[in-house]
Amino acid sequence: MYPEVFHLSFLHTYGILVALGFLAGLWVATRLARQANLNTEAVFNLGFYSALAAMVGAKIMMILVDLPYYAEHPGEILSLGTLQAGGVFYGGLLAALAVAVWYMRKTQLPALLTADVFAPGIALGHAIGRLGCFAAGCCWGVECRLPWAVRFSDPASQLPRGLLGVPLHPTQLYESFAEFLIFGILYWRIGKPHSAGTIISLYLMLYSTARFVIEFFRFHEQGNLWGGPLDTSQWISLVLVALGAVHLLRRRGLQPSHAV
Repeated sequence: MYPEVFHLSFLHTYGILVALGFLAGLWVATRLARQANLNTEAVFNLGFYSALAAMVGAKIMMILVDLPYYAEHPGEILSLGTLQAGGVFYGGLLAALAVAVWYMRKTQLPALLTADVFAPGIALGHAIGRLGCFAAGCCWGVECRLPWAVRFSDPASQLPRGLLGVPLHPTQLYESFAEFLIFGILYWRIGKPHSAGTIISLYLMLYSTARFVIEFFRFHEQGNLWGGPLDTSQWISLVLVALGAVHLLRRRGLQPSHAV
């Protein structure tokens, strides 16, 4: 596709779209925070610190998922290719959540209400970021012969040379479409009366379900976890779906009090 902008090797489409996704997501979060009468400065700082944690966490999870390779090639851990790679989203999400819990306690932001205003922005930012993955040729799908299969031809893409020109599932677009749809659902739902924690629970359930399905069409060089039927992201998806569902059921009995 278009891994570089205007054929400038230092200006990568992936980085531009990830940055745009971050800014768009943070704008949505601060806008919803203002409507919810939250401290917008604290919410902005929370988004910034969480983004930094997400970048580190995504890289760490990427290394852990493919640990045998990095154990054999330790020099690759700090290589340019590893630093430029997006990493594993779930690793970034878990790291961002850990930092968010710490910062919300420090600033006394209400945890569930704050998580709710961030949920639509996370979905929007991720949707735009996955377009960057498509442009860069990373996170590619398995070979297929469907009418909407895509062929990457640019040698600058992150695809192995043997897959250039091979029809593949556009898993990046699958996930981007799913996240745009999730953003629309969450943005609509947060404007309706709901108990705190409802929106973030919906996000965990909707995204994890979409990710679980999409993983079946995505290429995994390292194979499934422990040689089983599911990969690491799918196991994490199952856990997050369960957590979101349990939390949503627990909130159903409470009187709806929030609408942004």
